[in-house]
Amino acid sequence: MKRPGRRSSRGFTDRATALVLPVALVALWQLGSSLKLISPTLLPSPWYVLQTVWYLASTGQLWRDVQASAVRVIEGYAIAAVLAIALGVAMGLFRPLNRLVDLLMQILKPVPPIAWIPLSILWFGIDEGAKVFIIVLGAFFPILTSTVDAIRQIDGRYVELAGVLELPRTLFVRKIVIPGALPQILSGLRLGLAMAWMCVVAAELIAASSGVGFLIMDGRAMSQADLVLAGMLVLGVLGKLTDDLLRHAEKRLVRWRTQFSGL
Repeated sequence: MKRPGRRSSRGFTDRATALVLPVALVALWQLGSSLKLISPTLLPSPWYVLQTVWYLASTGQLWRDVQASAVRVIEGYAIAAVLAIALGVAMGLFRPLNRLVDLLMQILKPVPPIAWIPLSILWFGIDEGAKVFIIVLGAFFPILTSTVDAIRQIDGRYVELAGVLELPRTLFVRKIVIPGALPQILSGLRLGLAMAWMCVVAAELIAASSGVGFLIMDGRAMSQADLVLAGMLVLGVLGKLTDDLLRHAEKRLVRWRTQFSGL
């Protein structure tokens, strides 16, 4: 049995180790900027980027942009998760449906969401629907792929046992399929969430007047690299925070898995 003190010490060491590379890279970046080895026009110093973030936060613009992007990501991600899990479970359980749908999914999956922007404008106009649609496309396929694979990799002994016990299909899905596939489905949800944050930049190319992606594009249009980097930093932090929330939910939902995480 592991002692709590040893576990907390190990956790602190792991977090400190994870910070070594980012801190070293930022220090080198700042040193290069201070020694005039890096052009401030092309790559402003970390300190200048942080000042830009602080200015945006103090004026309220940053919070408006974060709120706009967060709402789009939440809407698109929620729609993608519901559709992908429902279709993934169905494809994993019913082979005729899988044969019918799989080829189409394999063709559509490599098409980047940004390529759908012209069609999304034709279908939804330049309102929020088009932006959410792009995010749905980005998050949908990672979740779908993970769900289908998770269903197919369920231990065959459980399936045979359910057949012997003559479990109703709904009970079989609820008691055996979903718990057995849940860890991999949750991993797919985390991948889908990361893709949703990546796609919000492409989504906000569609006549957006606010959002972190809009902030990045505005910085590019005005040749202000500090705005671009500030937007990238904010996106990275938002993605990390939301991923941590999902990881925490994963640990609570799949307790039996975390019992072996420290081995």
